Amino acid sequence: MTVVGVLGAGQLGRMLALAGYPLGLRCAFYDENAEAPAGHLGALTVASWDDRAALDAFANTVDLVTYEFENVPVAAAERLAEHVPVFPPPKALDVAQDRLKEKTLFRDLDVDTAKFAAVDSRADLDRAVAGIGLPSVLKTRTQGYDGKGQRVLRRAEDLDPAFAAIGGRPLLLEGFVPFERELSILAARSRTGETAFWPLVENVHRDGILRLSTAPAIGAEGALTDEAAAIAGRTLEALDYVGVLAIELFQHEGRLLANEMAPRVHNSGHWTIEGAKTSQFENHLRAVLGLPLGATDAIGVSAMVNLIGETPDPAALLGIEGAHLHLYGKPARPGRKLGHVTLVEPERAALESALGRVATLVAEPSLSR
Repeated sequence: MTVVGVLGAGQLGRMLALAGYPLGLRCAFYDENAEAPAGHLGALTVASWDDRAALDAFANTVDLVTYEFENVPVAAAERLAEHVPVFPPPKALDVAQDRLKEKTLFRDLDVDTAKFAAVDSRADLDRAVAGIGLPSVLKTRTQGYDGKGQRVLRRAEDLDPAFAAIGGRPLLLEGFVPFERELSILAARSRTGETAFWPLVENVHRDGILRLSTAPAIGAEGALTDEAAAIAGRTLEALDYVGVLAIELFQHEGRLLANEMAPRVHNSGHWTIEGAKTSQFENHLRAVLGLPLGATDAIGVSAMVNLIGETPDPAALLGIEGAHLHLYGKPARPGRKLGHVTLVEPERAALESALGRVATLVAEPSLSR
């Protein structure tokens, strides 16, 4: 039996393991957290990311390695690559972990982004604001997710407190984009070079955390989808990428601007488990194993609602026709993703009706559409 090593053992690793079972695969996990939820579904090595002996021992138990979150230290991935194939390649991990490298890659690929500038000092911040203007967003170049490590600058008076809060490390200033909506494109590329793209997804965030994804995005057929797929395709090719890649996009005045990418399966693709012919998790495993990719067509229309901080009554959620509940086995705490519910319907009117019923159970204002 082929054993896929997964760096990180969170909910994405858990869903990878579940997708691997029908393919006759087994997943083994490496994580610093002994309580990580994917450990319920496969062998879990608990060790630090800089423990070379533990990494080497882990490599000896698996046939190849992938990862389920993008903050795996690149050095750990490179160490493992000395022993077994690692996909996506560590180069992709390195680029995705640094917002400056990420934005520079998009620029080099002729992909539109917000204006940006590196900020390494308080004086750099003044120069960047002079060039980009306000409002803008000051971000840490690394270790940022779910809205962490960011400060919105609206007035000159905001610069000092923002730099005091997150300065002292490499930063990036980005121009504020008054986008009409947030979208994402998920793509897969196999070891054979075969590619596949899911329909565009529309996303709603609150407090920096994804709350709702709907797919296919309304009005995204044709040129907009083609543009997003072209962005993803160029990125896959440039990184010699293998696996599933997510690119988050802003739609502004009829054009797409790349915001950031995730070199892994992605929260905005959870709808694919029930709502697409092949889920992102299955296609990620097919890709890293060099198997033919599955069809990515949507089955009707879908909505995915994250369950944040607390879980509503499962019986009530499952009482909604077309609802599929996924719980991650994680202890509750404010702001934590504990699970998600996916709704799949043949038509959008039925989807909106079901989404309204979910909204009454999860008390999530972002579901008001």
